Amino acid sequence: MKSLDIVAFLAVKYILKKGKEIKNMSIMNWVKDENVAIITMTNGENRQNLIFAKTLNAMLDEIIADKSISSLIITSNDEKNFSQGIDVVWITGQMQKNDHQPVTDFINEMDIVFKKLLLYPVPVIAAINGHAFGNGSILSCACDFRFMRSDKGFFCFPEVNIGIPFRWGMNAFVKKAIPLHIFTQMQFSGNRYTAPELEKHNIIVKACTNQEDLMASAITFAKTFQKKRGIFSELKKRLHSDIIKVLDSDYMPSSAKIDSLLISD
Repeated sequence: MKSLDIVAFLAVKYILKKGKEIKNMSIMNWVKDENVAIITMTNGENRQNLIFAKTLNAMLDEIIADKSISSLIITSNDEKNFSQGIDVVWITGQMQKNDHQPVTDFINEMDIVFKKLLLYPVPVIAAINGHAFGNGSILSCACDFRFMRSDKGFFCFPEVNIGIPFRWGMNAFVKKAIPLHIFTQMQFSGNRYTAPELEKHNIIVKACTNQEDLMASAITFAKTFQKKRGIFSELKKRLHSDIIKVLDSDYMPSSAKIDSLLISD
């Protein structure tokens, strides 16, 4: 048995021993820790494709249907990665087959994920346990709060180096998580940032010592929120109203060609 398999097995055994039920164990699963829902991505680098987007969307719906949930944490069980962003191999394969529909479906489905997180009626916390690149970083920015390990992982927007511009909606909501002048540096340079650097600019709540500190800090923080969903939902709707308008206007029609997303010059 590989080390990662052993880690996953022990984690499941511990959760079951504590009486926490595992839901939807596939490329991601979720458990309850008292009133905190914890989504754990379980697919290695957690590359994002259409299956990823649909699974996460369905899981968000399933979690919020549980009226006892008062906050949500999103993390990964990989030793190195939170999420490495879009599944480039999958997208390249679709382009080679000239089959653009699944990719446009993926883009629109991820926009639904982002919008859902922005309007989720409970606090959403990203526990960044390793590398967060591209869409992985962007996913964390759609959350309300972020924690990150200091001992492992970088946070990066590499789009400038691979010729993929941010979509309008992404720009809109990342700016609510990262000060504009810092985001400009990140986006234009493609540089990698550590947790202490992010903490310095209040992009994350805390740079955590290790994995244990990351999850303990995120869960403790999540449990401080015992707010009514109605007021929390309305606050987020009003706070992010301009962002939602941009996301809604950024819908990608099925007739769009994927190469329109790339800039080669």
